[in-house]
Amino acid sequence: MILKAFRAVGAVALLVAPVLVAQTPAAASPSTPLTLQQAEARALAANPMLLSAQQHVSAVEANKITAGLRQNPNLTLYGQGVTLPEIPPPNGNPFFYSATVSRLFERGQKRRWRLESATATADSTQSAYHDQQRQLVLAVRQAFTNMLLAKDSLAVAQENLTDYRKTVDLSRARLDAGDITRTDFERIDLQQAQFEADADNAQLALQQASAQLQLLFGIDHPTNTLDIVGSLTPPPIPVTLTEVENQALASRPDYLSARQALTAAEAEARLAIAGGTTDPTLSTEYDRNGIDNSFGVSLAIPLRIFDRNQGEKVRTRYEVESSRLAVTAARNQVVSDVDQAWMALDTAQKMSHRYNSHYLDEAAHVRDNLQFSYRNGNSTLLDYLSALRDYRAIRLSSLTANAQVWLAIHQLSFATATNIVP
Repeated sequence: MILKAFRAVGAVALLVAPVLVAQTPAAASPSTPLTLQQAEARALAANPMLLSAQQHVSAVEANKITAGLRQNPNLTLYGQGVTLPEIPPPNGNPFFYSATVSRLFERGQKRRWRLESATATADSTQSAYHDQQRQLVLAVRQAFTNMLLAKDSLAVAQENLTDYRKTVDLSRARLDAGDITRTDFERIDLQQAQFEADADNAQLALQQASAQLQLLFGIDHPTNTLDIVGSLTPPPIPVTLTEVENQALASRPDYLSARQALTAAEAEARLAIAGGTTDPTLSTEYDRNGIDNSFGVSLAIPLRIFDRNQGEKVRTRYEVESSRLAVTAARNQVVSDVDQAWMALDTAQKMSHRYNSHYLDEAAHVRDNLQFSYRNGNSTLLDYLSALRDYRAIRLSSLTANAQVWLAIHQLSFATATNIVP
């Protein structure tokens, strides 16, 4: 009976196992290639430095709660001559109790200026956080473009290696047929080491570019499964220099943060002026002495004879001027960044156009002709190898020029805090 039970359980396990296998997700399957937009979203959601800055923004926002608080009242209780049991005069002292409630009343709209300063500081911190987001997006776009360049460079290296291996195979056949000597074949075979080294270096560059991108995702141990999809073909630029300058002045978070810091400094200056005003303290007091009750009101007014907050008034006045000059410097920096990024983009576009419209096709034509000629015994090995090297150099230069256009576009988008190419 026990043996039958084990057989029944085994039969059930065999029936259930295929179902479990079918329902298990394919964890080992390659990841779906990421687009640039997906890579940006992933970094913005998981980058630890950005998450840390986000918590700092929340902490600064909490200062507005403190700035908006009003002064608390004070309660003072006092008792004297308390004996049990009470012995009335003249043989003893009666009970004496007092309760005092006092509160300081701020003048000069101190609470308003404190709240305005805290709000402007929080807004400036929020803008600084957006500027950190902008920097992270630029880093992701640069790493993404470099990885695309590494992928295409690896494809070129593998293509060159494949083509040259065909040449080696053909030369081996010619050696076997007696058309070339062993020394000629070995010279051809030795050149393959350079193509193999190029492919290995291109593979290493791709792995390093992938690791750099994954670091921006917050991944401490990068894997080799990350893949991306995109094109290095340069796109048209639908804006002018004047348009991007205006966009930058309207959108740059660092420039906005400088203006908000000026607002905070002006609020601090008004708060310093308000700090020189007198804040009275109003008190009410209730006393009970034996069977007698009394009630009184008092008003305490500090005499601001020596300290009228003169130092803070002078300091904040200089701080306002410093912040105003910082705004001018930030504006100049914005315009300079845009102009330099625009010049870099213009130069990169010219280089890319030269390679893609002329040199790349010409290098491929020379390579194909010399390859055909060499394989048919009409040209020398040195001429063929020179054509291969020229084609490889021009092809990589073309890819690099295209990547430089994209990097310049990303830099221009960074300088304007907008997306130049949607």
